[in-house]
Amino acid sequence: MALNNTYDGRLVLSETAVGAGAQVLLLAFLGTAIGLGPAGWLTGLAFAFATWAVLNRALLRTRPRSFGPANRVTLGRAVLVGAVTALVADSFQSSPPVSLFVGLTAVALILDGVDGKVARRTGTSTALGARFDMEVDAFLILVLSVYVSMSLGPWVLLIGLMRYGFVAAAKAMPWLNGSLPHSMARKTVAAIQGVFLLVAASGLLPYAANLVVVAVALGSLVWSFGRDVAWLYRNREGRGTATATVTVPERVTVAVTVGAGAERRDAELVSS
Repeated sequence: MALNNTYDGRLVLSETAVGAGAQVLLLAFLGTAIGLGPAGWLTGLAFAFATWAVLNRALLRTRPRSFGPANRVTLGRAVLVGAVTALVADSFQSSPPVSLFVGLTAVALILDGVDGKVARRTGTSTALGARFDMEVDAFLILVLSVYVSMSLGPWVLLIGLMRYGFVAAAKAMPWLNGSLPHSMARKTVAAIQGVFLLVAASGLLPYAANLVVVAVALGSLVWSFGRDVAWLYRNREGRGTATATVTVPERVTVAVTVGAGAERRDAELVSS
């Protein structure tokens, strides 16, 4: 499929190529600085290629006039997430430097609040940007869950897999794709997942404290999921008349880990 404007299309796609190149350079830096092993290299390169391929396909389908400043921020976050993913893959053989791991992850989490603001201030909010932001966030939570599970147990993986499980369930039960009302509780639960996992991954707290921190994160996530699923069930088509639309900032945040708003609502997102 070709874009209507060849020049604009090439310019947009060149930005994803720059992102892939930045990913390779960051991996090369990690290889030089800490001796990144084969598992880390292969995983990091696979992440870079998958991001480039999926993003290019989405751009060719949506045909934006420009990549946009907010998407550049999200692409930068994706590069950081790719580096974190490589470190986690490498950690099965040797533990990465904690300061480096925490630093990369912390920056990726902090920038999560930047791309949406940039999109709104520049008037460049798009459904593609919001979906891109959501997927980067969700994958980072999954990767952190994998890392923390190596010290606390496989049950931690439920945090990272819950959103993907919700999306899979929505395939069989379309009413799960309904919109949810505004909820500060949901926003808070979504926000603490990455922070709590990073705290546990940093090793600053003793084992028992890390266990409590992650258990609280998982428990709050299960509670939030359960409450939202119950609301969606009560108000599914043919059973209720209540309708609600979640504000853009919340939809983007909640989509990271709470998962309420799978594929049909992903298309409704208008902010990155």
